[in-house]
Amino acid sequence: MTAKRNLPIGIQTFEELREKNYIYIDKTSFIDKLVNSGKPYFLSRPRRFGKSLFLSTLKSYFEGRKNLFEGLAISKTETEWKKYPVFYFDFNVGDFTTEEMFRASLGLKLDVYEKIYGIRNEKAVSLADRFSNLLQQAHEKTGLQAVVLVDEYDKPLLNAVGNQELVDDFRKILKTFYGVLKGEDAHIQFIFITGVTRFDKVSIFSDLNNLNDISLSKNYSAICGITQEELETDFVPEIENMSSDNGLSKDQCLARLKKNYDGYHFSQDVQTDIYNPFSLMNAFYNNDFGSYWFATGTPTFLTKMMLNSNFDYSSLENGIEVGMRSLENYRLTSTEPLPMLYQTGYITIKSYDSEFRSFILGVPNEEVKYGLYERLLPLYAGYEEKTDNIEVLNFLRELRAGKVNEFMERINNIFSSAPKQTNQKQYELNCQAFIWLIFKLMGEFVLCEVQNGKGRSDVVLWEKETIYIFEFKMDGSAKEAIEQINSQDYPIAYQNDGCKIVKIGVNYSSKEKQLSDWIIE
Repeated sequence: MTAKRNLPIGIQTFEELREKNYIYIDKTSFIDKLVNSGKPYFLSRPRRFGKSLFLSTLKSYFEGRKNLFEGLAISKTETEWKKYPVFYFDFNVGDFTTEEMFRASLGLKLDVYEKIYGIRNEKAVSLADRFSNLLQQAHEKTGLQAVVLVDEYDKPLLNAVGNQELVDDFRKILKTFYGVLKGEDAHIQFIFITGVTRFDKVSIFSDLNNLNDISLSKNYSAICGITQEELETDFVPEIENMSSDNGLSKDQCLARLKKNYDGYHFSQDVQTDIYNPFSLMNAFYNNDFGSYWFATGTPTFLTKMMLNSNFDYSSLENGIEVGMRSLENYRLTSTEPLPMLYQTGYITIKSYDSEFRSFILGVPNEEVKYGLYERLLPLYAGYEEKTDNIEVLNFLRELRAGKVNEFMERINNIFSSAPKQTNQKQYELNCQAFIWLIFKLMGEFVLCEVQNGKGRSDVVLWEKETIYIFEFKMDGSAKEAIEQINSQDYPIAYQNDGCKIVKIGVNYSSKEKQLSDWIIE
């Protein structure tokens, strides 16, 4: 087994990564391309995709730290290595619970730079005035225009989702603060701003209207994350170790890595697959094909959106078509989850139609798919937060043992003990979605709304040598559901498969808020 190398798990500072000999995937060719083709940029990528590391790399580059870039792509093209005044604002950290704390947090960031440049205009009392003064004075004192780098610009707004008054307060602060960037353009050499989302109607995109959004650009689709070529070129020892530890050939190991962590696309170029770097590094560190991205937590604002949306998540199995603008913009008042699910990395581009400029969206890989389903499961059962009451393994054991009645009892127990929902239509949708998610998490072949015989069965499940056909009714009877399965000839499509066919008719009771009865044939 090859000796383990330093994997940069949780390392987001380029200087530390280079000085302590961590593995670094060379993205510096993108810096050369950026500085020679424009000035103000915005990049949206999901969390844990390397935005902070790239911004830190830009910081070291503009600080003229030539020694850190030895052997990297940009060392072959850069000759001047000027030391620009760099203003780096990291919104990953800070107190964003109130307007006062947010102002104080931003003020402390300005304090640091005012001390560096030995300036403080007492008349400049507002945050925007102080920032404006800093840019002017830094230019005057160094003879070089300033570089402004902003990491996770949208973090304060995302933290405040659900509190409209606080959102409005933060929006006003950011409007004046980012407005400085346009007003002081003559004193600025370069701007690079990152975030998870691209909020429509927020000042960063309306006031700073010359900002170049490269989030969907083919030229920068691989600026964050790890490509297939980078994986196979830069991680040879890690792939060897992982193959050995898991009893796999190299090709089998690569196939498992691709299935679990690959599949992201950030432009029309769907040929260039991007791996989630956080998950990949953790998989190599542990030599295990585990689930790592979801361990960092699902953002609260996204959970609320999932809970309040009537979106049919099972439709993601076959892909959903959207226009380009749907991917680019997100409004704080929107209840449409697709743009936010894309921007946060839960779904990605699967294909692109150049004629209609539309995208097909779907779940990128197995890690995200099962993580998303596990997060949705308690929501559809009626729990707002994660619950330990739902154990998918128990469902799988009972169905494999042919204990269909126990299987249904377990589902019913969850519904009967969960918080009650008042919307009848939503309850019916949630019941079917919950059962669909149970089946998907069991890893079995399950379909919803399947065209069979003379109609559509609600759910069809393949479990080894048995096919289960489910039909659901609301405030009817299980007998009606079974009669529909038989009268519509749902089983006819499977008669030549050599499998045992089990028919399950189920009735929901809107009054009791649970399954009132079921019949198994």
